[in-house]
Amino acid sequence: MSTATTAAKTAEPAKSAETAPGYRASRTLPLRVEALRQWRRRRTLVMGGVLAALPFVMIIAFAVGGGPDSRGGNNRITLIDTATASGANFAATCLFVSAGFLLVVPVALFCGDTVASEASWSSLRYLLASPVPRARLLWSKLVVALGFSLAAIVLLPVVALAAGTVAYGWGPLKLPAGGALAAGDTIPRLALAVAFVFVSQLVTAGLAFWLSTRTDAPLGAVGGAVGLTIVGNVLDAVTALGTWREFLPAHWQFAWADALQPQLEWGGMVKGAVVSVSYALVLFALAFRGFSRKDVVS
Repeated sequence: MSTATTAAKTAEPAKSAETAPGYRASRTLPLRVEALRQWRRRRTLVMGGVLAALPFVMIIAFAVGGGPDSRGGNNRITLIDTATASGANFAATCLFVSAGFLLVVPVALFCGDTVASEASWSSLRYLLASPVPRARLLWSKLVVALGFSLAAIVLLPVVALAAGTVAYGWGPLKLPAGGALAAGDTIPRLALAVAFVFVSQLVTAGLAFWLSTRTDAPLGAVGGAVGLTIVGNVLDAVTALGTWREFLPAHWQFAWADALQPQLEWGGMVKGAVVSVSYALVLFALAFRGFSRKDVVS
């Protein structure tokens, strides 16, 4: 028997021992398993309860305060001034008051608590030893985190629309600048606004997810993402930056208001979506690249 034949036969068992029979990397850590794990977390239920309770808190505030129309001395009419005109107006107002900060928190929480929480529990290395490929682990956690983030962003206006319709009735969406959207057009327009809010929050999701792969402290990842988002809002308020502010995701965070105009305007939302998606893709790529080379000891 030749030396080459002997070497080939010797190598065959080693090659077959690389993976166990029936092992498929694509079947490890299924999305439904990861989603169920995240759903059972206490912070998921608490965050859902807070978002669902906000519309009722605002209804009580308007009832106690006499409604937004009762205040005087301000000639500028905003979306808040029309909050009690209809259920659609109330839903738009809830979206307006929460999009700048409140909706940032669940996105940062769900995306920043993904990998870092496993590391803090010292379970990350056991997941990888299962074996779950690193890219598969990150992909599963990212998809589930974005799914829960979308659910959180959708939950608030849906509850607000239902509660507002009961409290203030169903009708056209009254616009602060004058005019109104027909009642039949309000649902598609609000859905478009919510979709843009989710896209604009992808930057926060990217920051939180990237930080989650760099630290073993979940609060550090969540707090870091929220803090950097606030820094972006502060920079956008610096008018001296001029046109440079258009490269900041925060500059376009309220572009969804163009969807609630009589004539739908796409310009601001398209620019904002391009900026947000570009930042998010870079941050997600950095997370995958860094984690693939990271020495996991937690």
